[in-house]
Formats: sequence, structure tokens, C-alpha cells
Amino acid sequence: MENPKERFILFVARKKGREEEISVEESFNELVELVETAGAEVCGSLIQNVESIHKGYYLGKGKINELKELVEKCGASGVVCDDELTPMQFRNLTELLEIKVLDRTMIILDIFADRAISKEGKIQIEMARLKYEYSRVGGEGMSRQGIGGRGPGEKKLELDKRQIRNRMDILKQELEEIKRHRNLLRLRREKNQVPIIAIIGYTNVGKSTLLNAISGSNIYAENKLFATLDTTTRKVVLPNGSECRFIDTVGFIRKLPHHLVKAFYSTLEEAKFANIILHVIDASSPYIYTHNQVVEETLNHLDIKDIPIIKVYNKIDKLEDTNEISNNHSVYISALCNENINELFKAIENILYEEMKQFKICIPYNNSELVGYCHENAQKLNIDYIEEGICITGFIHNSKFYKISPYLLKNS
Repeated sequence: MENPKERFILFVARKKGREEEISVEESFNELVELVETAGAEVCGSLIQNVESIHKGYYLGKGKINELKELVEKCGASGVVCDDELTPMQFRNLTELLEIKVLDRTMIILDIFADRAISKEGKIQIEMARLKYEYSRVGGEGMSRQGIGGRGPGEKKLELDKRQIRNRMDILKQELEEIKRHRNLLRLRREKNQVPIIAIIGYTNVGKSTLLNAISGSNIYAENKLFATLDTTTRKVVLPNGSECRFIDTVGFIRKLPHHLVKAFYSTLEEAKFANIILHVIDASSPYIYTHNQVVEETLNHLDIKDIPIIKVYNKIDKLEDTNEISNNHSVYISALCNENINELFKAIENILYEEMKQFKICIPYNNSELVGYCHENAQKLNIDYIEEGICITGFIHNSKFYKISPYLLKNS
């Protein structure tokens, strides 16, 4: 028999103003999804309009009493704040409410701790958890925080700040070793001239479903926030015969906890070295504009420039009219229904071959090492052995063309 789900009341202090009102509604809806993804359910909410956030209690004392009454009425297991609480606010609210107090950061850490699979992912999440707890050492009630007993409240914090720092130093060394290994793999891919296509986008827009559709693989994909956290790579042969590697990355999110920023950015590092970025967008989302803003701001923070970006509007099967979002730099697909995937392939091929030059050469038999060069650096090769030499046709990147140019056949 399954244990009953924990039930939580959501609360937030909203600064007055029309724009803030819109963003709070969107953020609140996202917090509901986060809580449900963490394995709990939402049974109520409370919003207070304020000129400024209370430094000691986050909410005014009158609203805290109202929140306490709502908890008792709903039989809630605890409360979740849609902002990150300071250590003082956390302690004060825990004392006044006498119930489990969580914030948005703790929920996200909880989800990440439960979903991370790779060694790097687990280390990054532990680093983020330690940074979060560092300022809360000695705080009452930390041992019972977290949904389902996971994540940042996994066990009572018995380490002092020096021990936490020592543990973080060890984790940093392990991450450096992982980073060196990843760089070696990247250099090997670059040497082999295999184009990299990075798939990015807001969380739960269908990135993993798209990679499944493109590669024919069966990567875990679920209609939940952060269904996948670890970077996944798949080799794919495009319709024109070109080989590429597609990389699925962790989803973006608003109000990313600052403790997770470094961990989050490290998972997106591969995108900085991609030949093409696919920005996947949920075409059916009512928050499409702000989601795009979050993605674009994150790309700017990562200093990702001069990489071609294809906007991939997914989930068009949920739309009645795609003309509302149409523009010349986008592709409209349904990854779930495998609709218009070939159109996406064409868009990728067009960009890749903008940087490629078609060639036809004839190499003397005494210079046959150039055949190996073509195998390493060119694509779609066709090789014929004729009396005059080795005749090769194919496509090669502009930067590699110089070495074969002396052997070009006339009219090629």
C-alpha cells in the first residue's frame, strides 16, 4: 500500500504592480508543477500584496496567522514559499507555524537530487545542497525538511562549516577531473569533424521526446518538469547521409536558485561548442514569451554567440492555427506525433552545408595519404580508382578545403 502524498499550501508575497501580478500567476502555476513533480500535491494557496518583503518573517504577521489557519483547515503537511527564504525567515516561519517550511529552492534541489543519474550530476547536486545548507548550519528543523525525506533535508546536518567546506573542496576536484575527461571527448569529436547539434529549451517543452523522434532511441521522457537532468548524446544519420551527434540538455526554468546556477550551466557547456542549437519551444504554452526570454537570457549569460539557432515550435498537435507564431526562421513539429521531423532535418542540413564546399578531386597514387585526410574531414564521399589516380567527390568544411584544392578537377 502506497503512502499518502504530502499536501502543501503555497504562499508568496507579491509586490504591487500590474507586471508583477502577471509574473506571479505564472510562477505560481510553475510551482504547482514543481511540487507535483517532487511527489506531493497542492491543497491551497495564499498571496499577500506588499510594498516590500518583510526581512524577518517574509509575510506580515497577520498573513502568517491566516496561513496557519489555512494549514489547519486543509490538513496540510507543510507550506512552500515561491521565493527563496533567508535563514532568518526560514527559522522564524518554522517557529511560528510549527510545521514543515519549504521554499522554491528546496523543491528544485529535491527534484534534482532524486533525478540525477550520472556521477557528475550527483556531484553537482550535492555541491548545490551543501552551498544552500552552509548558511543554515545550526538552524532548527533542517532535518525534517524536503518532500518525502529526499534532497536537502535528507538527514540531520551534523557537519560544521569547516567540514562542509572540506567536502566541497573534494567535490570540486572530482568535477575538475570529469571536466578534463569531457574536454578530451569533445576534442576527439572535433577531430573527427562530426557536427554537434545541441537541443535546448525551457523545462517540459519536449526535448527528450524530440531526441527520441530524431534518433529512434528510447530516452526517458515524461510530462513533468525536469524529467531528465543528465546530458544525453545520440548519433544520428541525416537523410542526406551526414552523421551528426545530437545532445539533449537539462531544461531551463525561471527563478533558478543561485546555488544551482553553476551546476546548471555546466550541463549546458556542450552547447557552447555546438555547430547548431535547436531551441525547442512549447507552441501550446500560454507563457511562451516569458519562457523564450529565460532561454535567451541564459544563452547570453553563457556567452553563446555566433552559433546558428533554429527555433523548433513543438506540440503543434495541440494548436488549431500555427500562423499565430509563424516566421521564416522556425520549424513547426510534433515530436510526439513524429510530424514535420523531415522539415527539421532539412533546416539542419541547409545550415551545415552553408559551411561546406562540394569538391571533385583526383589524387595521384603516390599521394594516397590524402585519402585518409578525406575520410577524416569530408562527408558523403564517393571514391573511384581510375587509371589517372584516385577520384574522390564529397563535401568538406571550408577550413579544411585548402589541402585538397591543388587536386581539383576542372569544372568542379
